[in-house]
Amino acid sequence: MTNSPLIRDISDDDVEQVSALWRAAGVARPWNDPETDIAFARRDPHSTVLVAVLDGTIVATVMVGEDGHRGWVYYVAADPEHQGKGLGRTIMAAAERWLAERGVWKLNLLVRGDNTKVKRFYEHLGYTDTQSTCFQKVLTPL
Repeated sequence: MTNSPLIRDISDDDVEQVSALWRAAGVARPWNDPETDIAFARRDPHSTVLVAVLDGTIVATVMVGEDGHRGWVYYVAADPEHQGKGLGRTIMAAAERWLAERGVWKLNLLVRGDNTKVKRFYEHLGYTDTQSTCFQKVLTPL
């Protein structure tokens, strides 16, 4: 990128803009409320949402967290008007730094099986397909 964005933690004032970016970039899903997910990521120091700000506008995001053993990323998104300019690489590097600063040495992420474009992106960044199967169970909050 010619202009390097400022990378920082999300603030309260950013939530609406980040939610709109997630929807525009196609990473938000109807069954996940972005505002709820942001609040959940910000509730303790084990996770956050990092934003990349360029000329006062949030142009990329990543939700990053750790469980004491592995790091995870979600909501990796670049503003569609700025895609192809290295923002994905920049925000992923920021997530990796965030984890490394906490002593986390392994990062996992999920990619939908049919999303070949995103798979190629992560392979280009040095990630490998572990050929693992992800299971999920939706729990009812107590």
